[in-house]
Amino acid sequence: MLIKSAEFVCSNTQVGKLPAPSIPEYAFIGRSNVGKSSLINALFSKKGLAKTSQKPGKTQLINHFIINDNWYLVDLPGYGFAQTSKKNRADWVKFIRQYLTRRENLQCIFVLIDSRLEPQKIDLEFCCWLGEQGLPFLLVFTKADKQSGVKSEQHVAKFRRALLTWFEEIPRHFITSAETKLGTDEVLAAINEINGNFELPVISE
Repeated sequence: MLIKSAEFVCSNTQVGKLPAPSIPEYAFIGRSNVGKSSLINALFSKKGLAKTSQKPGKTQLINHFIINDNWYLVDLPGYGFAQTSKKNRADWVKFIRQYLTRRENLQCIFVLIDSRLEPQKIDLEFCCWLGEQGLPFLLVFTKADKQSGVKSEQHVAKFRRALLTWFEEIPRHFITSAETKLGTDEVLAAINEINGNFELPVISE
C-alpha cells in the first residue's frame, strides 16, 4: 500500500462523538510500553504522528488518524501499567470496550505484543476477551530489532501455543520493528486486503 497522506483527526473518550463510521477503521492496542506509537509512526514514515513517551500510558484517548483519505487508524490507550489512578484505569477499560464492541465500521483490531517477552497473562486475557466478543483481530509482535530473529520466533511460537488453550485457530501474526520497519509493509498489505472487502455499515434508526 502506498501511503499518500496520514493526518490526525481527533481525540475522544466518547463513542458517540467519534467520526462518522463511513470508511473502514483499524484499531491498534497493546500493553503499555509495547511500542505502539513508534510502530504507528513507522507504518506511515511520519515521525511524531502518534505521540511517543518513555513513560507507559502516554495514550489516554481514542485517537483517530485518517490515512489516504479513505480509512482510519485508531490509536487506543495501552492496557496494563499506566501510571494513573485506579478510577482512570477503570474508566479507560469501560470506554475502550464500548468502542471495540459498538464501532460499526471497525474492521480489525491489531493487538501488539512485545516480542522480547514470554507470553504475558494480560495479553492472553485480552485476546481471549476479543474472541469471546467475536471481534476479528491480528497479532503484531513488536521490537524485533532488540533481539535475534530466532528469539523472536521462539516467543511468537510460545504465545501462539498459549492461545491454543482457548482458540481452535490462531489469528495471523506479524513480526515488526519500528526501528528497521520490519513487517510494516505486511501490516499495511493486510489492511489493504481488508479494505477491498469493506461495505458501509447499516445504521439502524
